[in-house]
Amino acid sequence: MAAFDYRQAQEIRDTLLRHGCRYLFIGKSGAILLGFPDTTQDADLFVEKTPENCRALVAALLDLGFALTAGQTEEILRGKDFVQLKNGPFDLDLVFAPDGIERFDDAWQRRVEVEGFPVCHIDDIIASKKASHRRKDLESLPRLESFRQYWLRQRR
Repeated sequence: MAAFDYRQAQEIRDTLLRHGCRYLFIGKSGAILLGFPDTTQDADLFVEKTPENCRALVAALLDLGFALTAGQTEEILRGKDFVQLKNGPFDLDLVFAPDGIERFDDAWQRRVEVEGFPVCHIDDIIASKKASHRRKDLESLPRLESFRQYWLRQRR
């Protein structure tokens, strides 16, 4: 599968907006939208876990061209902590309970809008990477923390 790119982000943003779905870009795809100079193979979305939002998400995913199985649809509708989709136009990870972030509403209040993209604040992205304890996430932390310093200076 090709690397995550801006066109995919636009498709996600536009389709989820049409369906009224609340979500935030998180993970490395979120950091890339903030300007982090790296690549990733998928888009990561932190999705609000409400029945209405989960139904809107399923409809949006079908519009995007994902061939959801009955099992995947059920997992999304119940807001399973993590759902990985590889049966669509691009790879997509849906995260309903990211490590290191207590509540969607808190992350929503801290979000950053980048060209209409709702993105987790860099502090939330870093907190999630730290809390995951996954080797690849821990290895990326020094670069993300360095980027955080740069990003905060640019926002002043």
